[in-house]
Amino acid sequence: MPKFVIERNIPGAGQLSPDQLQGVAQKSCGVLREMGPDIQWLHSWVADDHIFCIYIAPDEEQVREHARRGGFPADRVFRIQSRMDPTTADGYLEMAFQPQSA
Repeated sequence: MPKFVIERNIPGAGQLSPDQLQGVAQKSCGVLREMGPDIQWLHSWVADDHIFCIYIAPDEEQVREHARRGGFPADRVFRIQSRMDPTTADGYLEMAFQPQSA
């Protein structure tokens, strides 16, 4: 299933308290439960005025629907093509999806 990066522009996101972040996470998880198992939130990074989230979903529309239901912005959504890290220097590259055969 495809993975996506979601950029959420939220002024002051980096200054949110642990309790505020917990509230956002609880809201997100509640929406995910309503939507069913086809969409999953893996993790997020909070930085300055942005939150960057990684999701598994069948398509971008499901990601945007989660944002709409939760009242979260989804300013930019990118489908992940592959993942690289220091092991890539040794020839390892994880492809995020396998192309469909024609």
